[in-house]
Amino acid sequence: MNWLSHIGKHASRLASLELFRYIGPGFFVTVGFIDPGNWVTNVAAGSQFGYKLLWVVTLSTVILIVVQHNAAHLGIVTGLCLSEAASKFFKPWLRVLMLGSAMVACVATALAELLGAAIGLNMLTGLPLMVGALFSALFSAWMLFSKNYQRLEKWIMGFVSLIGLAFVFEIWLADVSWVQTFTGWVTPSFPVGALPVIMGVLGAVVMPHNIFLHSEVIQSRQWNEHGDDVIRKQLKYEFLDTLTGMGAGWAINSAMIIMAAAVFYKNGIVVNELPQVTVTLAPVFGKASAVVFALGLLFAGLSSSVTAAMAGGSVFAGIFSEPFDINDPHSRVGLSITLLGALAAIMLLSDPFKGILWSQIALSLQLPLTIIPLILLTSSKKVMGTYANKPYGAAVLWITGLIVIGLNLALLIDMAR
Repeated sequence: MNWLSHIGKHASRLASLELFRYIGPGFFVTVGFIDPGNWVTNVAAGSQFGYKLLWVVTLSTVILIVVQHNAAHLGIVTGLCLSEAASKFFKPWLRVLMLGSAMVACVATALAELLGAAIGLNMLTGLPLMVGALFSALFSAWMLFSKNYQRLEKWIMGFVSLIGLAFVFEIWLADVSWVQTFTGWVTPSFPVGALPVIMGVLGAVVMPHNIFLHSEVIQSRQWNEHGDDVIRKQLKYEFLDTLTGMGAGWAINSAMIIMAAAVFYKNGIVVNELPQVTVTLAPVFGKASAVVFALGLLFAGLSSSVTAAMAGGSVFAGIFSEPFDINDPHSRVGLSITLLGALAAIMLLSDPFKGILWSQIALSLQLPLTIIPLILLTSSKKVMGTYANKPYGAAVLWITGLIVIGLNLALLIDMAR
C-alpha cells in the first residue's frame, strides 16, 4: 500500500513539473492589462463612482479569457500568430484595415505604458516625464534585444507579482466595504457620465495588442509540429495558464478600483492625475504607501512597455507573413514604430492623465477589428482543420464580439450628444 502511495506521489510531482513547462504565456500577456492605462481607468472609476464599476472588470475579464484562449488556440494549432494568419488567409482590404488599425492600437498602448512608467519615476525621483519615457523606451528595447522569450516571461511574472503585492499592501491599509465590493463585482450599473470610463476600463483590460501577442508567444513554441497528442495536451494546459494569468489580472484590477473607492470616493476626492494619488495617500497612510504605489506604477509601465513593443513588432512582421524575430528588419521596424510613435505622441500631450484615459478608449474602439477577424479565422476549417471552433464555442465568441460592438456603439452615441 505504501508502495502504491509512493507511485501516486511521484506521478503527481511529475504532472506538476510538466504543467510548469506550459505556464508562462498567460502571465506574459497578463501584464498588458495591469498596465498604467489600467491604473488610470481604474483609479478614475473608483474615485468617481466608488465600487459601482467593479462589474466592468468582471465582464471584461470573462471576455478576455474567451478571446485570449481563442488567440492562443490559433497559435497552437496553426503555428502562426494572428498577424501572420490574417496576412495568409484574408483579402488585402481586410488585412490592411485589421493590421493597420492594430499598429495604431500598439502605439496607443505604448503611449500609456511609457508615460505611466515616466510618471512613476517622476513620483520617486522628480525626473521629467519625457526623460522618464525615453528611459522606459530604451529599457523595453534592451529587454527585447536580449532575444530570450523564457527570460522575458520570468521577468514579467516577477513584475506581475510585485504589482499584486503593492495593491495587497494598499488595500490592507484602506477601510474597504466588502459588501459593496461583492455587490459591485456582479451588479451592472451605468451611473450618469460613466460610459467613457466604462469603455476605458474595457479597453484597458481587453487590449488588441495582447490578442496578437498571446498568439505570437504561443506560436513561437511551434507545438503544431509535434502531432495531435501534443496539440491536445497544450490546448488543455494553455487554458489553465490563461485562466490563472487572467484571474490574477482580475484580482489586481479589482484591487485598484477598491483602493480608489475606499480612499478617494469615500472622501469626495476625484483623481485627475496619478501623482495626486501619492500626495493623497501619504498623509492618510504614511509615506510608505505613496512609495509603494509609485513603485508599482513604475514596474507596471516598464513591463508592459516591453509587451507593447513586442506586439508592435509582431503585427508589423505579420504583414509580411513573418513571425516576430528581433533579428528580422520587419520586426525591428514594427518595434521602432511602436516606441517612437508613442514618444512622439507623449511630446504633444498637454494632460498626461487624460491622454492615457483616451488611449484606452481608442483601444476599445479598435477591439472589434481584432476580435471579429480572429473569430473568422478560428471558426474556419480551412485554417484550423479539425480544431476549428465547434458551434457552441463559435456562438460564445460571437456573443462576446457583439457585446464589445454594442458597448462601443453606446459610447459613440454618448459622445455624439
